[in-house]
Amino acid sequence: MIFRHLVLLSQHQILSTEPKPFVKWAGGKRQLMPIIERHVPSDFGTYFEPFLGGGALLFHLISKNPEIRCKASDLNSDLVLAYVTIRDRVDELITSLQNHAKNYKKSPDSYYYQTRESEPTGQIEKVSRLLFLNRTCFNGLYRVNSKGKFNVPLGRYANPNIVNEENLISTSHALRSKKIQFSCRDFTSVLSDAKKGDFVYFDPPYQPVSRTANFTSYTNKDFTHEDLEKLVRVSEKLADRGCKVLHSNSNTRQVRDLFSGDWKVVEIRANRAINSDSAKRTGHTELLIKNY
Repeated sequence: MIFRHLVLLSQHQILSTEPKPFVKWAGGKRQLMPIIERHVPSDFGTYFEPFLGGGALLFHLISKNPEIRCKASDLNSDLVLAYVTIRDRVDELITSLQNHAKNYKKSPDSYYYQTRESEPTGQIEKVSRLLFLNRTCFNGLYRVNSKGKFNVPLGRYANPNIVNEENLISTSHALRSKKIQFSCRDFTSVLSDAKKGDFVYFDPPYQPVSRTANFTSYTNKDFTHEDLEKLVRVSEKLADRGCKVLHSNSNTRQVRDLFSGDWKVVEIRANRAINSDSAKRTGHTELLIKNY
């Protein structure tokens, strides 16, 4: 099956286009890639991304240089499992997603909530459930409650692309490099691996720009102000070590005050794709912060 898909890759030249994030993720950076790319160091050793999420920058860097060394991680174990499964067992995953798509088409509402309440234990079933819910839930929002339960309601889509086979195959091929490693771990673990000349990109859950804009629940643990302070301390240690460090975060006084001294702060325009009010998704700014 894998051989068949690799033949398809050759025939249709799927890899001539950049593999895209396979999940819609709050704060995803795909739309900002032309801007972020201008701030990526021209030369570096290993690339680290400790808040992997949808992996837009990871995929972009891989497409530019398939031989790049990457160490990507996230505290969301289901998400990390999805990357590993797409890399190693994409054919089985596609078959499972096709079954989801067929059942969803018969009865979207009941099948969505039935699947949302399910708790599969097998690797393929766990990942296909995550991707199915991500493609059919409201705004593609990944959010869990304090018990770690996915709690986003059904979205309203005429024809959601549940399988997206072409991108899954392309992504699987791109991730098979032995120079790319995935792990489930806290962002502070980067200190045990990164060395002088490496590039570290931090894209944590953003600090809220208002009381009603608070969204930090990708896992059952919120990313707090204390976590942000810890992230700044980790970043300063990396900078002292000679690493090239880039941050994305919200444009707030809180964030600006924590990154002072030698940090360069760049304000950029961005949209908020997950806002329930579509009129409020545009006209926002956020920050890129770097030490080089």
